[in-house]
Amino acid sequence: MTDKCNLVLLYGGKSAEHEISLISAQYIFEKINKERFTIICVGIAKDGTWYFQDNPRDKDPLAIKTTPNNEVSLVSINNKPLLNFMDGSKQLPVDIVFPALHGTYGEDGTIQGLLRMVNVPFVGPDVLSTAVCMDKDIMKRLFIQSNIPTCNYKMIKRADLAALDLDDIIQTLGLPCFVKPANLGSSVGISKAKSKQTLQLAIDYAFLYDQKIIIEEAIDGREIECAVLGNEAPEASVPGEIITHHEFYSYEAKYLDEKGAELHAPANLPQTTVTEIRALAIKAFQALDCEGMARIDFFVTEKQKIYINELNTIPGFTHISMYPKMWEATGVDGDTLVNRLLDLAFEKFDRQQSLKTTFG
Repeated sequence: MTDKCNLVLLYGGKSAEHEISLISAQYIFEKINKERFTIICVGIAKDGTWYFQDNPRDKDPLAIKTTPNNEVSLVSINNKPLLNFMDGSKQLPVDIVFPALHGTYGEDGTIQGLLRMVNVPFVGPDVLSTAVCMDKDIMKRLFIQSNIPTCNYKMIKRADLAALDLDDIIQTLGLPCFVKPANLGSSVGISKAKSKQTLQLAIDYAFLYDQKIIIEEAIDGREIECAVLGNEAPEASVPGEIITHHEFYSYEAKYLDEKGAELHAPANLPQTTVTEIRALAIKAFQALDCEGMARIDFFVTEKQKIYINELNTIPGFTHISMYPKMWEATGVDGDTLVNRLLDLAFEKFDRQQSLKTTFG
């Protein structure tokens, strides 16, 4: 790419992780090469309306200004992506999109499907892989099919509640266990159940956020993460470790309590364990058909047995987030990381464009 490109930085969204998205967008905004890209900030309000954001600030989270004449939509005219101002005042060409959207409508394949439809390059994995990785139940099924070690779990849909046998769950998974919405991130809606009574409360709580939940056995181990970067030949970072000072690595520990957790990158692990984690991270990334980026979360027991917990396709990009921290510990600074992700997006798009779309 030789000409300056119009880059839409997309953030906010109809998600319980809306506020975290704003902070991630700020980090990304700071790291994008301004000589190469003209950044067009678009904030999605909690009601789903898209707003063009003028005068973005360099030092504060990109708060969404909901000015009526700044409402926009992303459209395709003559197969060219455009940011369309709803008042008819103008249209801006769009060369690439960086979706800094976490959780529902951002990390579940929906925004990726829209971006594919308007024919624009975008950062991160594609429709299928984002949708699969967002659904913890489907993700774990693919882990199991690919012989990737993951903890035992049970999936429950709302229709199953009338016949739910808590004693059977406890006998199968043990106590304590974790109850999670199947389709959320940032530990939203997650509880640790230590008794039959708290298990029922945890199930009720998780169903406030999703139509499907999972209940997982608790693994007594260290919380280790590994970052992956690349398309057809992905690379894994050195692993990092999260040491939480809460009951588990909850939303509060991640974002509200300044002393809720310690983040260490690289993690202090035997070299054989580091090698195995990096290999497993790439195996999981490829098994779920990911491209661009992902953060893979592990548990490592005292005997160095490794379990994959989950894979996140749009990991956090705050200044304390592990994805950029692990790459920094591997020798890739934040500016290089963000701009490499943009290169990978163009590379993926060019490969897709080379495919035939008609028969004959």
